[in-house]
Amino acid sequence: MKKICLVFFAVMSGVFAGAQVQFGVKAGLNLTTLTYSGPASTEPAWKTSFNAGLLASVPLSSGFYLQPEIMYSGQGYEHAVANQSGHYELSYLNVPVLFRYQHETGLFAVTGPQIGFLLSANAEVGGNKTDIKDQFQTTDFSWAFGLGYKFSKPGLGIDARYNLGITNVAKDSPDETIKNSVFQLGLFYMLNFN
Repeated sequence: MKKICLVFFAVMSGVFAGAQVQFGVKAGLNLTTLTYSGPASTEPAWKTSFNAGLLASVPLSSGFYLQPEIMYSGQGYEHAVANQSGHYELSYLNVPVLFRYQHETGLFAVTGPQIGFLLSANAEVGGNKTDIKDQFQTTDFSWAFGLGYKFSKPGLGIDARYNLGITNVAKDSPDETIKNSVFQLGLFYMLNFN
């Protein structure tokens, strides 16, 4: 995982050289579940968690930016098992590389691919916690769509995003398909080094 982060930062440093890049910090609320299809009648419910990390803004042309991020994201779902509530917690290190169009008013839209690296996976049912990481793929691919607003003076901004899971994250389960589904509401602050 450390090697992946180092390679990411090395590549981004090369991309950023010579550009007027802004860096920032970001945190927010996640509303997550897993979409499921398979032989069993499983209906995962939504659960809340959080996300936090770093982002950069690289100008490409008038109004267009590249926005790479590296984010911790708490994901998973709630589920009732034998009349007991279950909490399924998946932790990811997500690396979205987004394309952003920003209007002069501060309104913006983002979209782009995201790769996620599974850090941990636990199931808690009836007070018993079990490590279930071996039941999930270690990487997850998704596509992000979002809208937001960047305030001009203080460097603050807000955004709302949906991450549509593309990868079947179930491991060794050919009869079932499980994909991440994540809504995010975030607050970010851009630092100005110029």
